[in-house]
This record gives sequence, structure tokens and C-alpha cells, in this order.
Amino acid sequence: MVSVAPDAPGFGQALDLAAKAMGDGEKVFLYCIDDAVPGISDPRLAKLREDGLNLFGCAYSMRQRKLPLDESAVFSGLSVLSDIMADTDRFESFN
Repeated sequence: MVSVAPDAPGFGQALDLAAKAMGDGEKVFLYCIDDAVPGISDPRLAKLREDGLNLFGCAYSMRQRKLPLDESAVFSGLSVLSDIMADTDRFESFN
């Protein structure tokens, strides 16, 4: 889960960790919430999606920021984040 803005160090750290995990053959789910939702359009995330990243975005956070919902991520609520957390072997949060 990433909640920091795309220009914050934690955003890049999250993407680097996701890329490493995917390179190790892991299935990665990344959920952007709060200040991270503008980063859903970040080219680095587009590349990771092409490589198999499962990208989710908080629909409420997008609406609060008047950002459009499109095909760049699966937009959902916190129940999906809860399901991801419950079904994962490892959960990381970048705040």
C-alpha cells in the first residue's frame, strides 16, 4: 500500500520493492490511496503493470481529488484493500 505522493521518496521505494519482488517471481498487488492516487498515471507504474503488477487505486481518494477513473488501475474501496491484506504473505506500507 502506498499513501505518499509520487514525488515522495516512499513512492519510489514502493515501486522499487514491487519491481524486485516481481523479478523474484512474486505476484505483487499495489494499492494506491490518499496522496498516492495521482501517481497511478506515473509512467513507472505503467511499466510495472506491463510486467504483471496488479494495480489498485482508492476510488474515494480519486474522487476527492477530482481525478478521473480510467483503465489504468482497478478502482475500489477499502474492502478490497482489506482482502489484499488478509490474503497476502507479506504486506508493506509506504506512508
